Amino acid sequence: MKTLKLMLMAVLALSLSSCVVSKKKFDIAESGRLAALYSRDSLADILGAARADYAALTRECDNLRGDTTQLRKGIRNYQSLLDANKSERDKLSAELSQRMKELDERGETIRQLRQVVDEQNERVRSLLDNVKSALKGFSSDELTVREEGGKVYVAMSDKLLFESGKAVVNEQGKVALGKLAEVLNRQTDIDVFIEGHTDSVPINTAIFKDNWDLSVIRATSVVRILTDDYAVNPLQIQPCGRGEFKPVDTNATGEGRARNRRTEIIIAPRLDKLYELIQAQ
Repeated sequence: MKTLKLMLMAVLALSLSSCVVSKKKFDIAESGRLAALYSRDSLADILGAARADYAALTRECDNLRGDTTQLRKGIRNYQSLLDANKSERDKLSAELSQRMKELDERGETIRQLRQVVDEQNERVRSLLDNVKSALKGFSSDELTVREEGGKVYVAMSDKLLFESGKAVVNEQGKVALGKLAEVLNRQTDIDVFIEGHTDSVPINTAIFKDNWDLSVIRATSVVRILTDDYAVNPLQIQPCGRGEFKPVDTNATGEGRARNRRTEIIIAPRLDKLYELIQAQ
């Protein structure tokens, strides 16, 4: 009996011991199960957040791609504009260079023209002084000397050169023409124009039909004296009759008519160099 009790107590102790071990394992297992559940929920949350972030990043990436496409398009357009502007700038630069070259050439031409004009004016002044010096022994009612428009005008009255109604140069006139010829023969690049002028009083003789006829013959007579007697180059001299049609004073008075009856010797320095410069433009 006693032995049976001891066996029952041993079995009970063993059972209690087994129950204690199973409870601990259960608690551990339960803790693991709960931790696993928590970990799964946490991973699901993390995965969801990651997917949301990925979607946001995908959208942002798509937006950036769109922006990049627009930027590239803008850059291409800007580059096209730059190329177009560069081409236009190069064109304008070339045109400006050409205009500057033309301006420089024109400036040089103007400088040359100014130099030629200055030289021409100096020649006219020198010629005027020489003519005045050569004819200084004659009075103002016999002849006058002036400069006008780059030419020297020597106006000789008919009383110095001719008798009334005649075209033969008298001795006093020949002396005056001789002194003038000394100046003309020192000039190689001048033209000399001889113009005969009369007053408005009509003339009709066996020799001269009218004043125009008289003015032409008088101009020719002066030319013959200069070329035949004083060796002025015939290629430099030209006669011309103006008749009564270019008066310098009124024909209503005796004094006015006397001034109109004249022979003008016009000395014009040649402008060949000036013409060459102008024609070169």
